[in-house]
Amino acid sequence: MRIGFIGAGKVGFSLGRYLKENEYTVSGYYSKSMASAEDAAKFTETKRYNTMKQLVEVSDVLFLTVPDGEIPVVWERLKEIDLNNKIICHTSGALGSEVFSDMKNQNVYGFSVHPILAISSKYESYKDIKSAFFTIEGSREKIDEVADIFRKCKNKVQIIDSSEKIKYHVACSIVSNFAVTLADIAKEMLEECGFDDKTVFEAMGPLISKNADNIVRKGTTEALTGPIERGDVQTVEKHMSVLSGEELLLYKSLARRTLRLAKEKNPERNYNNMMEVLE
Repeated sequence: MRIGFIGAGKVGFSLGRYLKENEYTVSGYYSKSMASAEDAAKFTETKRYNTMKQLVEVSDVLFLTVPDGEIPVVWERLKEIDLNNKIICHTSGALGSEVFSDMKNQNVYGFSVHPILAISSKYESYKDIKSAFFTIEGSREKIDEVADIFRKCKNKVQIIDSSEKIKYHVACSIVSNFAVTLADIAKEMLEECGFDDKTVFEAMGPLISKNADNIVRKGTTEALTGPIERGDVQTVEKHMSVLSGEELLLYKSLARRTLRLAKEKNPERNYNNMMEVLE
């Protein structure tokens, strides 16, 4: 199985290097930036191709590691090439395989393949992919073949339906992006309390990492702690007394969802007073 990459950004670099180190044959890279394709080829010890057609001809599987908006554009160009029996994958979390329109008439197999991982570095993120969970969606005829690419790398794989892709991506964004936003809100509050740029992250670090570890080991319900879980109404009222505007609205919205978890964890506890405060 020869695997080629169209697009030479962070995902293309990282996934190509990861598959190469897991003894797959990576045929190489094509990119509208020849310099990026050359750099990716050097990083993966593969080859840069001057045309998309050249890469297609030497590849059985093609990964479109380009921005989401470019995937339909690249696909339209690919359809001008003989793709008979090729496997075409993109790595968007939000788009499904249906972006490859008319693939049956092209006699190709289309997939979305998404690692649940923040890939932030061209040259370092490949080291983290071994711990990533992959979701795969697409043509039923070859879906196990695509899933086995990553299973053989010892990654866990979840096959999902295309109708669930947006909900899936929302979930990933909440965990990844919104967690950063919440940390930024907390950072600003701590800075108002006198913390500086360095100490604020030193202070939050153990709390964030231990909480994440507890969620993974115990699940969200059992990992929950804090004043809402304890039913400490007075503390929650004090919290709200120093908040206003969108921060207060966000606090109350998150607190109400937290209360649902608290009830699951402590079904015998009476949370009526807490519910009244959060109304």
